[in-house]
Amino acid sequence: MPAAAAAIIHPDTLRKSDRVPPGQKLVSGWPVLTAGQTPFITKKQFFFTVGGLVENPLDYSWDQFVALPSVSMKCDLHCVTTWSRLDQTFRGVLHTEILKRCKPRPEARFALILGEPGYSTNVPMADFARPDTMFTYEHEGAPLPVPHGGPLRDLIPHLYLWKSSKWATGVEFLAEDKAGFWEERGYHMRGDPWKEERYRDDAVNRKGLL
Repeated sequence: MPAAAAAIIHPDTLRKSDRVPPGQKLVSGWPVLTAGQTPFITKKQFFFTVGGLVENPLDYSWDQFVALPSVSMKCDLHCVTTWSRLDQTFRGVLHTEILKRCKPRPEARFALILGEPGYSTNVPMADFARPDTMFTYEHEGAPLPVPHGGPLRDLIPHLYLWKSSKWATGVEFLAEDKAGFWEERGYHMRGDPWKEERYRDDAVNRKGLL
C-alpha cells in the first residue's frame, strides 16, 4: 500500500488572477480524448523502467513503485484542445524522487516519457526536474481512471496536458531532443500553455488529442 503522502500546491494555483491561459476555457468535467484503443494494464502486468543516460537504471513492479515516497499535489490542467480544469488533486511519485534514485549523467538534457500503446512525449530536463511534476496514480483520492491514463500517468501541469503522457511505463534520458508521438505529428516540442505553444504546423489533424 502507498505510504502516507505529503502535500504540495502547484505554483500556478497560487495566482490571484489569470489562472486560465490564453485561448482556454473552463470545463466542469474531464474530457476523455485519445487516439486508438485504450490499454488496460493490470497491476500484475505493470512495469516501470528508467534508462538512457543514467548512472543507475531502475525497474519497478507496481508494488515497488507505489511503495516509493509519495506526495499529494493540487494543480490546474490545460489541454491543447482549449479546455482547462482548476484545483485538481493528484497523488504520486515526484520526478525529483526518480531523479534522486537514477542519477542522470551531466549530458542528459532531455527526458522522453514512455507510455502505452506506443506513446511517448519529450520534455527538456529543466521541465522534467521541476519539484512540482510527478508520476500520478490517484486523482481526488481514488485510483486514476484508466481512460485518463491509469494506473499511472505522468503529470507536468505547467505544460499542455498531452505532455503528461498517459499509461506511463518509464522514462529515457537523452542528450538530444527527440520528438514524441504527438510531436512527430506536428505538435509543439515544448507546449507552454501561457505562450500558446500548441502546434508547429497549422495543417495538422487536431482530432484525438490527449
